[in-house]
Amino acid sequence: MQISGKVSLVVGGASGLGEATARHLSREGSTVVVADRDEKRGSIVAEEIGGHFLACDITDEGEVEGLFTTIASMGSLAAIVNCAGIGPPRRLLDRQGEVHPMRMFDLIMRVNVYGTFNILRFGARTMSANQPDDQGERGVIVNTSSTSAFEGQVGQVAFAAAKGGVAALTLPAARDLAVVGIRVAAIVPGLMDTPAAQTMSDENRAAVTEDIVFPKRLGNPPEYAALAAHIIANSYINGAVFRVDAALRTPPK
Repeated sequence: MQISGKVSLVVGGASGLGEATARHLSREGSTVVVADRDEKRGSIVAEEIGGHFLACDITDEGEVEGLFTTIASMGSLAAIVNCAGIGPPRRLLDRQGEVHPMRMFDLIMRVNVYGTFNILRFGARTMSANQPDDQGERGVIVNTSSTSAFEGQVGQVAFAAAKGGVAALTLPAARDLAVVGIRVAAIVPGLMDTPAAQTMSDENRAAVTEDIVFPKRLGNPPEYAALAAHIIANSYINGAVFRVDAALRTPPK
């Protein structure tokens, strides 16, 4: 999929993996829409790359539908990269005997799974109106899972379930959307050097990198962005889930 001269959407594009992806796609000549709840930071990123910022809560069906209505007026939406997600830790049963709050589980599922699903369905409808390219392709959607989907750690039961859902829906979504020429893939990032990771102490940073095989460091957001851009460009990638984690297999804790 050629994105130069076309519109790309990066959800969660105000910081971290999303910001790096928005900047990368802009350098490739795409008009990038940064969608995020952080209006201040999102607007700064969009201005710096000559794109557009749109505030959006991806768990709100009406807001997501409105997001794509606005994007459709900007031109041909060729690519979506969905980086939005949350994962506060909580054990099923803590040391005080308190059970995992259902409201926390519901929130994590809503942002990571329902939000991804909202972006998929309304994004696909918008892309389906595009003229197909010479391979019959109308667009590509890249979602973000996590290594926790496969090796969830202590306190990650809700996050693992949510990110496992994102990984699991990849293939059936690709099969559903093949008829309209839309590809779907997912990226599974390992431990990435996002703003949250940058608040860790040197001691904690050293501890979390112990199980990374090689290179023995946190991943850089531009490395995620480069993979997302390759998936978009490579028309033979579809229905696949890609790890970018330096061979990390996380231990129980």
